[in-house]
Amino acid sequence: MQKDFSKLEEKLGVSFRDKALLTQAFVHRSYLNEHPSFPFGHNERLEFLGDAVLELVVTEYLYNHYPNPEGELTNWRAALVNAKMLSDIASGLDLGEYLYLSHGEAKDSRGKARQYILANAIEALIGAMYLDLGTEPTREFILQNVLSRLPYVLEHRLQVDPKSRFQECAQELAGVTPTYRVLEEKGPDHAKDFTIGVYLGDELVATGIGTSKQEAQIAAAQRGLEAKGW
Repeated sequence: MQKDFSKLEEKLGVSFRDKALLTQAFVHRSYLNEHPSFPFGHNERLEFLGDAVLELVVTEYLYNHYPNPEGELTNWRAALVNAKMLSDIASGLDLGEYLYLSHGEAKDSRGKARQYILANAIEALIGAMYLDLGTEPTREFILQNVLSRLPYVLEHRLQVDPKSRFQECAQELAGVTPTYRVLEEKGPDHAKDFTIGVYLGDELVATGIGTSKQEAQIAAAQRGLEAKGW
């Protein structure tokens, strides 16, 4: 079933000439498995293009507006264009309402898979904008919706990875260096899930789950920051 994108265009302040291109930006591969006769392809090529356009616009803006060293600018850019940030921006624009998903993907409304689908959708939208509307409207969209998050990133030190932030806060505010312990391992060797706890002394502050110990530690640290209000 075709969706009505007019409200989205109104919200974004743009009008696509090629409505098919706009529609394609929201077609997940899983939808085509269930609807092989759907007239549009999936959004992965648009996502590929949009990812490059997004990175270029963000890089150019940071280079032109901040004299900071390359390493700092790289961290700022990474915090602005990672999957979590992009999925948050996509959610704020209600892009999820326009996705074409399989029944299984549509039911899974939470979790990392949904996060990546939303992040990919906003990149595909940027790719479609670039092709249909050109450079300036696309740059304006990125300025308004992505680069506008930079003050928030810097205020909350999101450019620093969660483990480093949690350690800094723990040492400064609690006088303790956090430790991490594996609480559970599940699954075969080639597809393990790790549950790791982050501790301040004997206090279990939070747990995190990941497909590697490093990923689980980062998830635990992020939850630890939230639990402590840091």
